[in-house]
Order: sequence, then C-alpha cells, then structure tokens
Amino acid sequence: MKHLVCTLIACLLLCGALVAQAAEGEAFARVTAAEGEVRAGPGVAYRVIYRAQRGEAFVLRARENSGYWLQVVLADGRTGFLLGDTVEVIAAGESSEGLTKPGFFAPPALASANGGMTALGGLFDGHAYAEVRPSFVLDPSLSIDPYVGLSLASSGRSLLYGAGATLNIVPSWAIAPYLHLGSGGYHFSPNQDAFVPSHKDTFHLRAGGGLLVSLRWRLLFRIEATNTILFTADSYANVQTYTAGFGTYF
Repeated sequence: MKHLVCTLIACLLLCGALVAQAAEGEAFARVTAAEGEVRAGPGVAYRVIYRAQRGEAFVLRARENSGYWLQVVLADGRTGFLLGDTVEVIAAGESSEGLTKPGFFAPPALASANGGMTALGGLFDGHAYAEVRPSFVLDPSLSIDPYVGLSLASSGRSLLYGAGATLNIVPSWAIAPYLHLGSGGYHFSPNQDAFVPSHKDTFHLRAGGGLLVSLRWRLLFRIEATNTILFTADSYANVQTYTAGFGTYF
C-alpha cells in the first residue's frame, strides 16, 4: 500500500511538472519598451543578436534566476535573452495579436546580414559540378558574390571562377526569387589519357536566377539555373548549369 501511494504521488508530481512545462511553452514575452535588445546570453556583456521593437512577441523558453533575464525564441528559430524589465509575460490565450511560434520557414536574414556563404552542387554542361559562393551584402536587395566552381568529366576538369551581383527581387519573402549576373575566367585541364586538346583558358559571362528559401537558424536553401557563355576572341559556346545547395547569412 505504501509503495502504491508513493507511486501515485510520483505520478502526480510528474504530471504537474509536465503541465507546468506545457504552460511555460505557451507563454510569450511581448516587448513593452521602445526597443528590446535580444542578447546571446543572460547579461549585458553578451552581444546583441536582434533588436526588437515595441509590440513584438516571442515564445518564452525559460527564465534565468540571476538578473531577471528571459530566454526567448526568435522568429528564425534562434534563442536569445531579453531583460525582463523591457517585456511583459502573457499567456497565448490572453491575446492572439502578434503571438506566433517559429515555423519551418523563417523571415529572411537579409535585412540584418553583412555577408553569407553558400555551397552548391549540380550539373555543368551535363557533368558533376560543385561551387562555393561567399556573399557581401550591400543592401537587402543587392549582394556581391565571388564564386569558384569545379566540374568533373571523363575528359578532364573545368574550373570556373569570377564574381557577380545578385538582385533579390523581394528580400522580405521567405521564398523569394532572385537574379544573378557574373563574369570571370574558365580553365580546362584534360586528363592524361583523354584524347582532347591541351589546357584551355577562356573568359565567361553568365546570367540566371532562382529561388532563395529562408529556413530557421538563419539557414538558406538556394536553387538556381544559369546560362554561361564561354568565349575567346574568335569563338564562343553556351553551357547550362543547374544547381542547388545550402548556406547561411551572418
């Protein structure tokens, strides 16, 4: 009997803890100050990762014991800390205005980003292709993107390198179209057993576009199609490239 009572008490305590945890998950922190600084840790010594405006609300994750810092979840899935004096804690049932939980997609990070990096893979002229593309964000709608790509074929290796500009047509959308223009050089190195001419160097111009998908934790997914013109003073050729890959903005 004593063992049964202890078991029932333990179950009740566990249920209470689960209810409290669920209730905590349904709580939100709404900014009441003119601006609330969301920091990487519970203290002013930590860097600011987001500046929230009055009225913005975030899912409440936990409360620190020291300094009255609240741990919240940002719209892009990252966690940060808000000073309790700048917010009011409310339950989800009290008001539905501005109370949303982070989803699979997230607001684009372009508005606050200074740079980024993307790794792409796909096909270049029907052959395996991989590209690395850093980004220097000048404006949410415009970035400068150097790139280096490598294509492998049975006849040899192709190296594509250059720089371009990316125009984000609607930078505030989670799934947004963009245009890309670039130019640079092209180098082909034949395999030793391939019956093709020796090394070849040309110039290239490329133009295309695709979709930029913003995910949680400032991740991005990019799918792109471009047409590349390889040219010299007396010849040119068109090559199509189809790529997709992941990256991030920071």
